Amino acid sequence: MSRPPLPPFTEETARTKVRAAEDGWNSRNAAKVTLAYTPDSEWRNRAEFVTGRPAIEAFLTRKWEKELDYRLIKELWSWTDNRIAVRYAYEWHDDSNNWFRSYGNENWEFAADGLMQRRFASINDLPIQECDRKYHWPLGRRPDDHPGLSELGL
Repeated sequence: MSRPPLPPFTEETARTKVRAAEDGWNSRNAAKVTLAYTPDSEWRNRAEFVTGRPAIEAFLTRKWEKELDYRLIKELWSWTDNRIAVRYAYEWHDDSNNWFRSYGNENWEFAADGLMQRRFASINDLPIQECDRKYHWPLGRRPDDHPGLSELGL
């Protein structure tokens, strides 16, 4: 199985890869998202280390059970042959309706087949008021005409 676009990346193919990842995560379908990673993919997410698709799927399932009404925007930061760096922000609330905007950076490394083999994420959570939310599209894929991070001043 391969997951185009494949490395080596150009600016255009790196942007396509970033948007595909954003779309996948906004689906909040852990089983489907997991297929974008190699079977032995290695992650660092905050202080948690995760290896392999079953562990990634379990991690994402837990994440989206906690982070309700999750909406994410990713933006290309940089790329090389088989690596992409992104910055992102997502909004969510907990089960007490406390809202957060989580900001972060990810470094991605891809195998030749286009599957992500390494993902290193650093994330900070900022409590926000519901009235300060910037992401109001219906759950799922961000509409093409919705502003990105830079346009939103994030």
